[in-house]
Amino acid sequence: METYLCDLMVALKQLGIECSALVHRSEISYRSTHESIVADNTPVSVTRAAMWARLVFTPISPTFPYLLAKRIKRDQPDMLHIHMPNISAFWALLLPSARRLPWIVHWHSDVLLSEHSLGLRVFYRVYRPFESAMLRRSSRIIVTSPPYLEASARLAPFRDKCTVVPLGIRSRADCTHQGLERSHQENQTSQSGAAVSSKVTQTLQVLAIGRLTYYKGLQYLIKAIAQTSDTRLDLVGSGEKEAELRAIAASLGVTDRIHFRGNIDNGTLAELLAICDCLCLPSVERTEAFGLVLLEAMSHSKATITSQLTGSGMSWVVVEGVTGLTVPPKDVDALAACLSIFQQDRDNMLAMGKSGRERFDRYFQIDKSAVTVAELYQRSYEHRASNCDQDS
Repeated sequence: METYLCDLMVALKQLGIECSALVHRSEISYRSTHESIVADNTPVSVTRAAMWARLVFTPISPTFPYLLAKRIKRDQPDMLHIHMPNISAFWALLLPSARRLPWIVHWHSDVLLSEHSLGLRVFYRVYRPFESAMLRRSSRIIVTSPPYLEASARLAPFRDKCTVVPLGIRSRADCTHQGLERSHQENQTSQSGAAVSSKVTQTLQVLAIGRLTYYKGLQYLIKAIAQTSDTRLDLVGSGEKEAELRAIAASLGVTDRIHFRGNIDNGTLAELLAICDCLCLPSVERTEAFGLVLLEAMSHSKATITSQLTGSGMSWVVVEGVTGLTVPPKDVDALAACLSIFQQDRDNMLAMGKSGRERFDRYFQIDKSAVTVAELYQRSYEHRASNCDQDS
């Protein structure tokens, strides 16, 4: 989500809207940091609150309320744009300076009570009343796709406040155009470090990106790789399921065809996107609410394979048979069949990738998202100002 937030801030600033961000540090630390991120020659200010611990996937940051109050006092913002789920956002309910501002709540995902996490189910009983208070207090609620809005029971009482604004990103593919031109031929990656090399091959090079956790369904993709010949998988990311996934690959005898790359820098990721044949996102729960990596793949003109998850935005982002293929969740045979289709009909795969880029340009460029968000800002600000005039 930080990719979207950074791109959104840059696009908003180019529209004349000054904005700054308060987020958590990604690693455990007792020290907060301040930085200026420059993209498209546009600097944006980011404060990263120290994260003292992580509990049930939730960052614990005692310094967050102090930093929020400090940023509001310094920047004198006209409104708060709050991204949820985020437990630290609840401090806005208690800070008088925050309560005086109109709020836009950006709803990225419901908190789903997974069968895999008893702690999460217990935690949500405490979390939910604060979540409801945030939604009641908001001026507008941004939802990332029509299917997610329709399926979200938590948003049902607040539908009149909801506006669908699809996520968007800056295209990073345009600066690697030459790599894209040869990507369907140069798809063999090296097996050392994070560096990428390539050579002409008929191997189908599959890319998967994301945290190595239960809802990503990566064990099913590894099993599908084992059922197909002449396919390789680059697996980008880290997480608690890494050891288990490595064990599955070893038990199936495909260790030499699966490259666990861990966390890599943006340059290496862009290179992997340029040389892969397709991207696969086999998630198994609606915790995968949108699938931002699908936009990365589409911007690089890559076909995609995703799960058909009712209520997730994934099968709305990907148009079945046009920009990619979709399969029932946890269906290894269907995943393997899709890989075989791309392996045997590369012209069709490339055509899907081209259609994906066209859909990306039409709906998912960050500029389109930023314009709609800016309009919501304006309407919310004017509505709040009007109510204040009436009260006075």
